[in-house]
Amino acid sequence: MPKKMLILIDFQNDFIDGSLGTPEAQQIIPAVLKKLSEYSKDERIATMDTHGENYLSTQEGKYLPVIHTQYKSHGWEIYPAAQVGFKYIIEKSTFGSIELAQLLLNEKVEEVELIGLDSDICVISNAILIKNIAPEIKVMVSAHATAGTTPQKHENVLEVLKTLQVDIID
Repeated sequence: MPKKMLILIDFQNDFIDGSLGTPEAQQIIPAVLKKLSEYSKDERIATMDTHGENYLSTQEGKYLPVIHTQYKSHGWEIYPAAQVGFKYIIEKSTFGSIELAQLLLNEKVEEVELIGLDSDICVISNAILIKNIAPEIKVMVSAHATAGTTPQKHENVLEVLKTLQVDIID
């Protein structure tokens, strides 16, 4: 595995223009596509928020009772322009992916750059997992190729990430 990887977090239709879409998510599309073009297929990993039909009965579903990213639905799919090929695609049912962090550690990755959605939920969760499971991996988050559920939450999370020794770039 390459020493530096780009990780596209949950850049799925439902988070862009679907059931949980936001103008902020739509605004980062050009920055996300630019970042994807800067890495080869073997240097890219994508995560996919993945829920089943029982979503509304889960703890997350009780806090956020909006059906989204149901497995194999249109909303679950990676945004069409971002389907550029990935070395790994990790389907996850929680905000963060222990599988992702463990994969990076096992493959001796030295640096990761996180982009995608939502900075205040899944991006921060994955950054924290990586920092805790593989503390020597340099973690970077692109400020302009991520967006939060609101602009204020996005700015807040960038400040928190800095405190956690995550480099904010762009």
